[in-house]
Amino acid sequence: MGAGHAHKLYRHGHSPVHDLPPHCKLAATFGFVVVVVSTPREAVWAFGLYAVLIAAAAAAARIPAGFLLRRLLIEVPFVAFAVLMPFVAQGERVDVLGMSLSVSGLWGAWNVLAKGTLGVAASVLLASTTELRALLLGLQRLKLPPLLVQIASFMIRYGDVITDELRRMSIARRSRGFEARGIRHWGVLAKTAGALFIRSYERGERVYLAMVSRGYAGSMPVIDEVTATRAQWAYAAALPVTALAVCLMGWTL
Repeated sequence: MGAGHAHKLYRHGHSPVHDLPPHCKLAATFGFVVVVVSTPREAVWAFGLYAVLIAAAAAAARIPAGFLLRRLLIEVPFVAFAVLMPFVAQGERVDVLGMSLSVSGLWGAWNVLAKGTLGVAASVLLASTTELRALLLGLQRLKLPPLLVQIASFMIRYGDVITDELRRMSIARRSRGFEARGIRHWGVLAKTAGALFIRSYERGERVYLAMVSRGYAGSMPVIDEVTATRAQWAYAAALPVTALAVCLMGWTL
């Protein structure tokens, strides 16, 4: 975890949110998501206030709305699932635009869309303001089991290695005039997948032996000690604490 590692979701910038320690942002995001999920689905106004809180956090982080909205497209499969719920759910029915829809299905679709969108937005905001290396350090600071942190670290790094290897193999195929145009080319693609697996396995073995030869004994050295002041914790807690107040009003009003 000593080397820097940028990812496509991260947006470089200098803002109060960018400058917060990663474990503060991780704890704040987790707390916000828990509060959102705990909110009764009937409190529609509460989810509107949550969206305002996310927008305020994005503004403080100087993240453009377009950047955030484009990253929200990752939840499209969940949106498709939610759209089907009013048609397949059982129970009381209601006519909407000439269609017979389930009341419980409509509430379920709203529940999935509202909470899912807010959760994804909070996660995208976290990823947009925190580098992957910092996220791993934050997880380590929050006392996540070291083995899980190492697995996540290796997964991130080898994901890029495998993607780059696949890109080179694709360039090599195209340079030899190969273009997959139908089912008859599936055999070639299957052989490519097999070769990619073997190459990745061999590279992993070489990297592991190199790590052992340099003294690796099951734990990664901590190069940067990440700490947070009380003021930084208070600043990070503003989002989940405000959301908690909204949630409590949603249960009582």
